[in-house]
Amino acid sequence: MEYTEPDMGLKMNNRNLIISDDATNALQAGAPLVALESTIISHGMPYPKNIETALQVEQVIRENGATPATIAIVQGKLRVGLSPKEIYYLANKGQNVIKASRRDIPFLIAQNKDGATTVAGTMLIAAMAGIRVFATGGIGGVHRGVEQSMDVSADLEELAKTNVAVVCAGVKSVLDIPRTIEYLETKGVPLIGFQSDELPAFYTRSSGFKVDYRIDKPRHIAEAMKVKWQLNLKGGIVITNPVPEEYALDAQEIEAIISSAISEMNQLGITGKATTPFLLETIADKTAGRSLDTNIQLVLNNAKLATQVAVEYAQLNFNQEH
Repeated sequence: MEYTEPDMGLKMNNRNLIISDDATNALQAGAPLVALESTIISHGMPYPKNIETALQVEQVIRENGATPATIAIVQGKLRVGLSPKEIYYLANKGQNVIKASRRDIPFLIAQNKDGATTVAGTMLIAAMAGIRVFATGGIGGVHRGVEQSMDVSADLEELAKTNVAVVCAGVKSVLDIPRTIEYLETKGVPLIGFQSDELPAFYTRSSGFKVDYRIDKPRHIAEAMKVKWQLNLKGGIVITNPVPEEYALDAQEIEAIISSAISEMNQLGITGKATTPFLLETIADKTAGRSLDTNIQLVLNNAKLATQVAVEYAQLNFNQEH
């Protein structure tokens, strides 16, 4: 499938950063925006669920009063606010698109390549554009077996230094959750539970581990964000949002499946960027597709909460200016 430059709807803000008209108008008006990642399109879900979900998530954000801004690198340009045509383009290329974290961005730009942004990559580009709220599925973290692999997601380092609030369904279940919590604490990243005292574990509503702060209203989350950055306390905030109960999987069942999938991955020697796509696909196979349905529902749920937070944050800024 060939990609052609869109005729309308995009403005060049500098040589490398292109922001859609919708996102530009929202930024100029101080209206709420929600950033979205693109690895979920190319690496997180199979075709055509990836396209359907990407468009559905954007619709949820619009219906709840904000402007969606899906972020990716397309032909060497940082795109903030993809057109449907660009979403289809990335979805069709699938895992042939490079997963783009902080380290990859300059090389993809220099070589005019495509990149699907991870949590870290999306945070970085969202901050460049002035977007403060980002909805995703789950964040990366410290991998199981870190003693041997030293595998720690770049998402955690980005959260330590980039001023973006990330709404997620907790840490991905395939990771070492207690070590990830400790890492976030060391980096000064607040861990919030929305209407929950416990950290959710992606497919399940609880992990057995406590969050730093339970906050029950989007307004109060927005107030904490504003105070944090007004005090120049750099770095992000993790807002965890449990998957709706009717879509949650059984904790013991999913843990057994994850352990089996990790064992398979290690036997095959799969490491680095290939681990998450392999595990998600294997878990989906072992749950007969139930984990994919859960993944979709938690992303939609996170998009709704992120929009509510973005609306409240925009209102706080409007009130301060007027």
